[in-house]
Amino acid sequence: MSRLNELRATAHPLRLRLLSLLTGAALSAAEAGRELDVSQASASYHLRVLERAGLVRVVEVVRLRGGDAKRYRHESSSRRYDPDARPGERSREGEAEYVEAIVDELRRRTALRVDGPSISTDAELWVDPAVWRRVVQHIGEASALLHAAARPPRTPGTRPVSMTAALFPVRTPPPRPAPRPGGPA
Repeated sequence: MSRLNELRATAHPLRLRLLSLLTGAALSAAEAGRELDVSQASASYHLRVLERAGLVRVVEVVRLRGGDAKRYRHESSSRRYDPDARPGERSREGEAEYVEAIVDELRRRTALRVDGPSISTDAELWVDPAVWRRVVQHIGEASALLHAAARPPRTPGTRPVSMTAALFPVRTPPPRPAPRPGGPA
């Protein structure tokens, strides 16, 4: 599946919530809908979008009241992070909607924030490429660890947490014009 299709599929706050939910447990549309307080029909629609994009897969089909219920799972984020892996096709199309969905989801999660260990960083810095590579490696490993440790909602001994990370190199700005002699510095 292309990166563009993934961006389009995740460019909705409910789909981001479904991916998070399905990292810790395989759930049907009805179960996911109850947990996220949305209708089964809505959950089912968004799960199909995520499935078409290859972001969730059916891991079980159970027989319920004369029908079959598919249970979906999101597993891609728990894979070991490989900083040398080539990213999928690079496309700006769909990226703005994805960023807006992340912003909406971050606003929702921030309203749920409680006391406990936390960190928040926002930076646009100039750093040595080797340091940048180490930082990306560490955050990738932390993300994979967190996803691999995810459990079903409300599992005794667990607590809900939030992680949002976006790390990427940026374009070098054009050089500044040299100051004119005798002009302001």
